[in-house]
Amino acid sequence: MAAITAAICTGKDAHEDSTKRYIAGIACGVFYIFVGIFGVTLAALFLILPATFIATLAGLALLGTIGGSLANALTDPKGRETALITFLATAANVTLLGVGGAFWGLFAGMMAHLLMNSKFPKKQFGTNR
Repeated sequence: MAAITAAICTGKDAHEDSTKRYIAGIACGVFYIFVGIFGVTLAALFLILPATFIATLAGLALLGTIGGSLANALTDPKGRETALITFLATAANVTLLGVGGAFWGLFAGMMAHLLMNSKFPKKQFGTNR
């Protein structure tokens, strides 16, 4: 959580003027102190909430990051299809042979990249070799 908030505090999301971004750092530090003091209470709150609610909350928190990363991955027309295949295969989260969806997404993306970008030797028609 600290890495994500540090990235937000040092980026343009905190403030357009880079000399005023320290305010976000101070606010983040105060929030960390608050969470440190009341951490047990906060953890108990998350324990009583349903797991689907916490998963939804985490998904909503990462929606901007996922959208930005996906948009960045799809900007290059040469690798657009392979990036989309990798994302969709990973998001499907299929488990095969005891191996999780992240591996199969990476595998599907690599196979798609090899198939789409490899140059196969062309067969010469009309020659008997």
